[in-house]
Amino acid sequence: MAADIICENLPNLVSSFVDTFVDFCVTGTFLPDPPSPPFTQTFFPSPKRLTAIGDLHGDLRKSKQALRLASLIDSEDQWSGGNTTLVQVGDVLDRGGHELKILYFLEKLKRQAAKVGGNVITLNGNHEIMNINGNFRYTHRSYVDEFQNWADWFTTGNNMKRLCDGLKKPKDLYDGIPSSFPGIKEEYVNGFRARIAALRRQGPIASRFLSKNMTVLVVGESVFVHGGILPHHVSYGLERINEEVRDWITGLRETVSSDIVNTENSVLWLRKFSNKVVNDCDRSMLEHTLATIPGARRMIMGHTIQKGGINAACNNKAIRIDVGMSNGCINGLPEVLDISEDSGLRILTSNPVKKRRDLKVPVQQETRVPGKCKLWLKPISI
Repeated sequence: MAADIICENLPNLVSSFVDTFVDFCVTGTFLPDPPSPPFTQTFFPSPKRLTAIGDLHGDLRKSKQALRLASLIDSEDQWSGGNTTLVQVGDVLDRGGHELKILYFLEKLKRQAAKVGGNVITLNGNHEIMNINGNFRYTHRSYVDEFQNWADWFTTGNNMKRLCDGLKKPKDLYDGIPSSFPGIKEEYVNGFRARIAALRRQGPIASRFLSKNMTVLVVGESVFVHGGILPHHVSYGLERINEEVRDWITGLRETVSSDIVNTENSVLWLRKFSNKVVNDCDRSMLEHTLATIPGARRMIMGHTIQKGGINAACNNKAIRIDVGMSNGCINGLPEVLDISEDSGLRILTSNPVKKRRDLKVPVQQETRVPGKCKLWLKPISI
């Protein structure tokens, strides 16, 4: 009987082994079981500690530096945040060369955090949707190599699965993708095709990682979104937005409203509350929007680079956390928003110059991160 059960499960064991093998070959990482499930809720209660990180844009080194600033990972890149909730507000893709490594790294942290009562929640940004749609205009040609390497190993894994009786034969990774593209040099075609295959709707990377992202999120009193939320988005339904984007990525629906993901006033592209001019914020519109979301006091967003670092506007109701940290953006120094029951809202920054610029703001604490520059904790009044 036991032997029969083992034989029946053998194809699935082979498939699991192959997937683990491919993951390791691509990223050098073994992902712990179980896989993180997609979130089915949009509203979460306030955790004891809530942290938020802005756009990462393919820069793995800066991503890890930001996480260490917040004491969320240790020196071996393992989750050390305990029961902290971390929110990353989207735009992992484009501008940098370690997009896949960041996706895998965040997935690892999701699994590790869940085992100790923590939570890692990732959002879709406009660049995730652009890539799903095959819009690669912010992808540097030299950065397609990472996807070509992934595709080579993924294809090897599929070939291994085809040798196992009892497993459904894998679909051709490149099915339906042209073999050449106008304006794309021959040396980049394979990487271009690999990127399309990975990130298109129902593609392996889009389905595995991006479909699990939220598009809008409410944690306690804080509303998280990549671009911004307007009253008509709330009327449409925040849960509905998440569901429709998720179903569109996985192929369960053919289209998703442009007003959600593509227009300048969509939740992923809006800049009404994150204008580069710090004090330029439509306060009345923001207050009206927050008033339609029960318990909401602030909106936290990325998308628009804040050259001066994380800041608040509209009477601290709009908090903008995209500091352009990626070397493909402005190579800004990492900063993290920290919200806790004990200390309120603070900015964790690796930039000691900022302290000298903000002499009027009392510094609550000063410490050091081993091997890094000083970490300054700067309070935001609420």
